[in-house]
Amino acid sequence: MSDDDAEPAETRRLPTLEKQAGGSPRSAAGATATGAAGDGRTGRFWSSRRVPAALVAAVLLAAAGLLLYDVAAVRAHRSAMAWRKWLARELATRHLDDTWVLAGAALAAAVGLWLIVLAVTPGLRRMLPMRPVAPGVRAGLDRPAAALILRDRAMEVAGVQSVRMTVGRHKAKARAVSHFRELDEVRADLDAALGAGLDQLGLAHRMRLTVHVRRPKKG
Repeated sequence: MSDDDAEPAETRRLPTLEKQAGGSPRSAAGATATGAAGDGRTGRFWSSRRVPAALVAAVLLAAAGLLLYDVAAVRAHRSAMAWRKWLARELATRHLDDTWVLAGAALAAAVGLWLIVLAVTPGLRRMLPMRPVAPGVRAGLDRPAAALILRDRAMEVAGVQSVRMTVGRHKAKARAVSHFRELDEVRADLDAALGAGLDQLGLAHRMRLTVHVRRPKKG
């Protein structure tokens, strides 16, 4: 019995590497997935907002519990708490144009607006959505990780001494220092290398690339 016959049915072979026209290897399976889903669009990841939801729930629970306890105490023929007496007196005597009333209303409106913004915006700005490669599967890439990958690609360019890479939601910016070669040549090579690096990241949305190259400071 040969080795191929002894291979389990559920075992898959690793994807082979094939040469592109430019001579760089790529995965055959990865090329198929990219070609099939290259035009797919996917939205940002939505944050679960656990911290704001926990804070709001804790504040509402504490306020409701304290108020319920005070109401039950009054129903049991006990005196109301001092804070509720003070609050009732202030609400009865202060006018709507009072400074403290306006400040409280502004604070309540700001908190409400903040909660509405959290409810209608996705959040997770650090996570870049990637192209879908299979139905029902979503992938994302952390922006610092993407910047680190692109920085490694930029450091492979001849003449580059150091690179500071910044990756935003729609734009990638490279600030490189070159200690030899012409700056225009280094900039052109960086454009090509980083452009290819952005394509290989598999992001769902095409990023704009900006490259700045300068000489190291003297002294």
